Amino acid sequence: MAAATSSTDRPGALEITRRLTEICGPPFARFAGAADEVAGRTARWVAVPGGPHAAAEVLRLAAAHGLTVVPRGAGTKIDWGAAPEQVDIMLDTGRLAGVWHQPQGSALAEVGAGTPLRAVQAALERTGRRLPVDAPSPGATLGGVLAADEAGPLRHRHGTPCAQLVGVRYLDAEGELVSLGEAGTELLGRAAPSGGGPRHPGPRHPGTTHAAGTPAGGTCRGGTCPGGTHAGGTDSGTAHLGAAALFGGGELPGLDVARLLCGSQGGLGVLVSATLRVQAVPASRIWVSRPVWTPLEVHDLVRAVLGAGLDPAAVELDLPVPVPLPRRRVSPFHPSVVGRPDHPALTGRSSRPAAAGSLVVLLEGGPAHVAERTDRLVEVLGDEAVASHSAPEWWGRYPFAPGDTALRIEVPINDLHAAVYALRDAAGGPVPVRGSAGVGTVHAALPGSLPPERVASILAAVREVLLARQGRCVVVAAPGPVRRTVDLWGEVPALSRLRAAKAHLDPDHRLAPGRLPGGL
Repeated sequence: MAAATSSTDRPGALEITRRLTEICGPPFARFAGAADEVAGRTARWVAVPGGPHAAAEVLRLAAAHGLTVVPRGAGTKIDWGAAPEQVDIMLDTGRLAGVWHQPQGSALAEVGAGTPLRAVQAALERTGRRLPVDAPSPGATLGGVLAADEAGPLRHRHGTPCAQLVGVRYLDAEGELVSLGEAGTELLGRAAPSGGGPRHPGPRHPGTTHAAGTPAGGTCRGGTCPGGTHAGGTDSGTAHLGAAALFGGGELPGLDVARLLCGSQGGLGVLVSATLRVQAVPASRIWVSRPVWTPLEVHDLVRAVLGAGLDPAAVELDLPVPVPLPRRRVSPFHPSVVGRPDHPALTGRSSRPAAAGSLVVLLEGGPAHVAERTDRLVEVLGDEAVASHSAPEWWGRYPFAPGDTALRIEVPINDLHAAVYALRDAAGGPVPVRGSAGVGTVHAALPGSLPPERVASILAAVREVLLARQGRCVVVAAPGPVRRTVDLWGEVPALSRLRAAKAHLDPDHRLAPGRLPGGL
């Protein structure tokens, strides 16, 4: 990569600022401030392009000056993962927003990457439809959700957001607008550079079209295209490459290339829009909750629920750290306890300890069908099960807060209880755990006050247990000292393929360098 700027005060910095202002407009280009950082690394400029063409021009400017670019949506996950080596231009996608293409009656919708997910759902709801995507980050944009492949409770039935993806438009490191899969709208076409609009030469990727200055007859670098499939049921914050080799001698469909962008944190391309499947809003939704006491009990209940053929939309677990309840002082002469010295009111014990947490199952569908399945589910979960028309307060929220060390555990569902026990043993006590017990993906929180060496020892112990169970433990977010000290990713089996994808799609390491595993 060409030598990048070391300071916005260097010669040429004002020229770069002037060009960014020309591209984005005076209110939308500026020197970065203290709040414009990525995992603790402060940017130098912030650019907010008004459309795909302007975003492409920003990337071309960066390429011409050897500058790095990191995309930002709403910034809800900007501190997740590793800090980039350098952030020259923070490309804010806030103006790449809107439901751009939603044909009447279609099961697809094309949405700008900078559109808040809540706004997408509100727009679709007016037509009785929704995206089966419920990422927990409040205010997250669709592009940010896809860049982290961030999934919520609905992942149980519908998979991660990547599973709903049927096409994307993205900008590569050179500023070329690439269409993959079922993308392509007249509106977006008009946003391409003047002088003929989008061009469709011999595609460099199978199943793709290129716009914004693609040279005619362009071919893939090296003669082949990277591919792979996303590992369903996870949201690891990295590009999941599947069993197919990236450069195995054959070309893979363009959608497989598109799925490399899922979880890539902007390190392989800048998302402009995504085309996703939509579905009818369920007529009825019922949450059935049941208190739980131990991870082993959760294991048995989840197996029973999944074996009952109830087709749940979500199976969520919440195991908070127990808070001791204040003891109620009762006189030993009170009529209810006279002659009963072992009564819990006197000893402080209860006949059964307070529940450690909750297991909640969501059922969706037609009212009659949901009612019938609810009755069956209550029978499966037992007398303590309670049905409700509203979700519990913790539903779709992470167990960690800013400043915590946030972990994600992915493990086969039959081994989830072993992973939780291992985490407790390593931490020396209960740890808040919450997530999708039905697919074996949960999040946990360690106090931000733990020293990095202690966090590293906990990770090592948990990963040793998970290794034999084909599981993983990833540090999602952490305080700076922890992030700089511990191994955030653990073992990454597909690292060689990820390295090949980075070399193919961003050979000069201009896009979010260092954000991906292996320092890519």
